[in-house]
Amino acid sequence: MTLVMKMTDYSILCEQLKSLVEGVPFQTANLANASALLWQELPDLNWAGFYLRRGNELVLGPFQGKPACIRIPWGRGVCGRAAETGLTQRVENVHDFPGHIACDCASNSEIVVPILNGGEVAAVLDLDSPLFSRFTPADQQGLEAFVRVLEAEWGSMT
Repeated sequence: MTLVMKMTDYSILCEQLKSLVEGVPFQTANLANASALLWQELPDLNWAGFYLRRGNELVLGPFQGKPACIRIPWGRGVCGRAAETGLTQRVENVHDFPGHIACDCASNSEIVVPILNGGEVAAVLDLDSPLFSRFTPADQQGLEAFVRVLEAEWGSMT
């Protein structure tokens, strides 16, 4: 028996997100719906959510999954590194990532995409999986497009 992994259609996912957040000025509601959408549509996740920038740290925002770390120092762990560099971090094995913060010991791979507002990191999207190497370059490209939808509305969200 051969298992075939279904590819996520990120263009449809982005359209769904757009219909949820366009013209909605409430950041918490938009991020809650975005995390629920990812949780519902992406297989093999054990956490999907956001950390919001507060000074030089990230603070837990809306998410789906088990309880999580509330504060992450800038530059620490996968989320902190993404925030510090402004670059997506795709980690095939979090146990090999220096300084990884283990909020859920079941997580084995992770991808974190920075959300920019005015050229500055305002938040990060964080997805964890119990599978090693869960996130592919196609996932990275699709999730970066997903975040662009949020960025387009970010300035109007309170």
